[in-house]
Amino acid sequence: MGFKQAISDSSLFTRSKGNEFVALLVYVDDIVIASPDLSQVHQIKKHLDAVFHIKDLGPLKFFLGLEVARSSKGISVTQRKYTLELLEESGFLHCKPAKTPMTTATRLSRTTGNTLDNITQYRRLVGKLLYLTITRPDISYATQQLSQFLDCPTDIHLQVAHRVLRYVKATPGQDLFFSASSKLQIKGFTDSDWAACPDTRRSVTGFCMFLDNTLVSWKSKKQHTISRSSSEVEYKALAAAACEIQWLVYLLQDLEVNVDSSTMLYCDSKSAIAIAENPVFHERTKHIEIDCHLVREKLQKQVLKLLHVTTTNQLADVFTKPLAANTFCSFISKLGLHCLYTPACGRVSTEDTQTPSPPNSTALTKSTTDIC
Repeated sequence: MGFKQAISDSSLFTRSKGNEFVALLVYVDDIVIASPDLSQVHQIKKHLDAVFHIKDLGPLKFFLGLEVARSSKGISVTQRKYTLELLEESGFLHCKPAKTPMTTATRLSRTTGNTLDNITQYRRLVGKLLYLTITRPDISYATQQLSQFLDCPTDIHLQVAHRVLRYVKATPGQDLFFSASSKLQIKGFTDSDWAACPDTRRSVTGFCMFLDNTLVSWKSKKQHTISRSSSEVEYKALAAAACEIQWLVYLLQDLEVNVDSSTMLYCDSKSAIAIAENPVFHERTKHIEIDCHLVREKLQKQVLKLLHVTTTNQLADVFTKPLAANTFCSFISKLGLHCLYTPACGRVSTEDTQTPSPPNSTALTKSTTDIC
C-alpha cells in the first residue's frame, strides 16, 4: 500500500503523497490509524478488512489499556481502568492514600529485610507497575528501584511496592495531556544521583523531554558503570539525554515534522557543562571520552544547546531520588500531569470527548485484526 517502516520506531509505518499523510502504529494485531484526511483512513480500513477481516472500533478511545479522551484543547491519555483493576487485585482499593511513592529515607538494598517465600506475587506486581509508567512518570523512579530485586525480593521491598500502590490510589485517573497548541520545540532536563545504589555504588540517570510544555519522554535508569566523580555522573546523564533528543528528532522527521531550532537541554551541573564545551580532553575526561565525543558532536551540529538550571528548578530530579512531599508535588505539577476526572484542573470533560474533532485535526481509529 506504499507504506514505509519508520527508522526511529519499527512499529510505526508512514505513507506520504503530496499533501496526504497517513501514520500506522501496529502492535501485534492492534492497529491505530492517524491522518488529517478521513478518506485515506477509510480507504486503508477497507483494504485491511478485505485482506484480514478486521474489526473497526471507531474513533480512538481505548488502546492496549490506555484510555484516550479528545477535545479542541488536546488529547488526554490515562490508565484509570487498569489502575483500579490493579488496586482491586492487590487489595488496596480502599487503602489510605500516600502523598509520595517513596519516603526520602528509603534506600533499597539486597541485604535489608527477609527474603520472600513466594516471589511470584512481587514480580507480578512490579511488572504491572512497569506498564503503569506509560502514563505515570511520577512512579518511574520507585518502579525502577523495585525492579532491581526481582530475583531476590524481601519483605522491605514488598512494603515499598505497597506504598507505591497507596500513592497511585490517591489519583487513579491521573493522565498525560498532549496540547493541540504545542510549539514544535523540544526541551529537556537531565540529572543524576551519584553512587545512589548502596550495593554497587552505581549512579542513577534521570531525564525528561518536552515538546513545548507537553511531556513526551522520560527515563529513570541505573548507569552501567561506576563513576569516580559527580561531574562524570552528570556527563553520562547528558550523553543519555543527547541520544534521546536525537531519537526524538528522527521520530519527528518520520512524521514529516522538521525541528529547525536546537533543543534546550537543562543541567544543574556547571562542571558537566564546562566539560561539554571544552574542546580539550584532559586527565579528568579521558576515561569517558566516548560520551564526550557524543555530546560535543551534538553541540557542534546544533542538535542541542546546554543551559544551566538551579537544583530547585531541575524537573529531572524526580527521576533520580525520593523527594519530600512538597518538592515532589511541585515537580509533578510542572511535568504537566493532570487528573482527567477533576474539573478544577481544566481537564477534558466527558462532554468534550463526545464533540466532533475540530477541523484539520488528526483523525484516530483503532482496528483489531482477527488472526486465524
